[in-house]
Amino acid sequence: MSNPYIEEAEEAILHTYNRYQIVLDRGEGVHLYDVNGKEYLDFAAGIAVQSLGYNNKEYTQALKDQIDKLTHISNLYYSVPMAEAAEKVKKASRLEKVFFTNSGTEAIEGALKVARKYSYAKYGEDRYEIVAMNHSFHGRSLGALSVTGNEKYRKPFEPLIGGVRFADYNDLESVKSQVNEKTCAIILETVQGEGGIYPATEEFLKGVKALCEEKDLILILDEIQCGMGRTGYMFAWQEYGVEPDVMTCAKALGCGVPVGAFVLGKKVADASLAPGDHGTTYGGNPFVCAAVSKVFDLYEKEQIVDHVKKVGGYLEQKLNALVEKYDFLKERRGKGLIQGLEVEGRPIGEIVNRGLEEGLIIITAGSNVLRFVPPLVVTEADVDEMIAKLEKCF
Repeated sequence: MSNPYIEEAEEAILHTYNRYQIVLDRGEGVHLYDVNGKEYLDFAAGIAVQSLGYNNKEYTQALKDQIDKLTHISNLYYSVPMAEAAEKVKKASRLEKVFFTNSGTEAIEGALKVARKYSYAKYGEDRYEIVAMNHSFHGRSLGALSVTGNEKYRKPFEPLIGGVRFADYNDLESVKSQVNEKTCAIILETVQGEGGIYPATEEFLKGVKALCEEKDLILILDEIQCGMGRTGYMFAWQEYGVEPDVMTCAKALGCGVPVGAFVLGKKVADASLAPGDHGTTYGGNPFVCAAVSKVFDLYEKEQIVDHVKKVGGYLEQKLNALVEKYDFLKERRGKGLIQGLEVEGRPIGEIVNRGLEEGLIIITAGSNVLRFVPPLVVTEADVDEMIAKLEKCF
C-alpha cells in the first residue's frame, strides 16, 4: 500500500539510505508509534541515541525552557549551558578539556587533528601516521572515513587522507607491526559497533595503552556508540582502567539533539590545539548544551549506569539462552546494553523486517549480526517482551 509521506520523501530526499517502509510519528518511553498508530517496542534507540527513552518530561522541558531564552550565539561568546555541560562531561570522564561538535564524525575529525598537532609541535612534520583497526567504523567524512577499516565505505572516495595503517582489533602484535617512527596515534572503538559488536579484551586495550606510553603516541578511544552508560560504565574504557588521551562521544550525549564532543586528557589538553587551529559555528551552542547538561542530571537522578548493569546482565542471559536454543545463532557478544547475536545461514534482513511486522524495532551490525541497543531505561519486562517477539520472527 502506498504511503504519501514515503512518496514525498523519496521525491525530495537524496537516496543514500534504504529506509524501512514505516513512517514514525511519536514516541513514549521505550515505544514508538507510526502515523497509523501501530506500536513498536524499540530496541534500536535511534542507533544508541535515545538513552532516556522518548518524551522524557524533564528533558523536553529543559529544551523548551532554553528555546525561550537563547538557542545560538556562536563560539565568540560564553553561555551558561556551555559552561555547565562542559563541567559535567569533565567530571564524568575525569579528563581535562572538552570541545563540543555537531556529530560523532566531527568529534573524530577533531581527535585526529589533536593527535597530529601534538606530534607536529613536539616532533615535527614527519611524524603523522595513524594506526586504525580493521572492521572499525568512525564516520563518513573524509578524515573519519580514512580511519574506518572497511574498504566498501572507503573505496569510492579515495584518495583519502594519507598516513593511515590498519591493524587487527584485539591483536596486539598486529598493532605493534604497524607502528613505526612516523606513527603519532592509535585510534580504536572500545567496543566495535558497526563491525559486529566486539568488545576490546583487557589484555589488548592495556597493551595498546602501554605501547602508546612507551612511544609517546596519542591513544584515541571512540566511545560514540558504546559510551554514555551503555556498557554499564559511564564510558566503556573506565571498566578497563585505561584512560585515553582523547575520547570521542556523541549519540546519547544529547539524547536526540545533534551534539558530539572530543575530550582531551592531561597529556594533550595544553599541548595540541591552540586558538585558530579548530572551530565550529554551531558546536556547543546553548540549545544543545542545555540538552547535554540535563542528560547528565537525569543519568544521576535515575541511576542509569547501575540500571544498565542490572538489566544488561538480564539481557545477556536471555540472549545466551537463544544461542543455546537455535542452531543458526552462532554467539552473543557485547557488554551491558550494547549486544549482538551473530546469525548463520539466515537472511538477517528478513528477521529485521519480520520484527517490524511483530511490532519490534531491531537493527543490524555488519552483514550478519542482530544489534540490540535499546533505550537505557528499558526494563526486564521489556526484555521479556522483546525476546517473545524475536522468537516469533525466528
